[in-house]
Amino acid sequence: MISKELLEILACPICKESVALDLDGERLICHHCGKAYPIRNEIPVMLVEEAEDIKLS
Repeated sequence: MISKELLEILACPICKESVALDLDGERLICHHCGKAYPIRNEIPVMLVEEAEDIKLS
């Protein structure tokens, strides 16, 4: 699980907006540009080439 402190300082590398943990705790979501970044072994992978496009509602 990602700590609250780490989550507060992480930002999307594309738009520089804050990210949020998804409901499953497996990805970090940027609601501004619609990207999802994976979390592997409790480490956020904040690389543009690893990001997935997501549908925002």
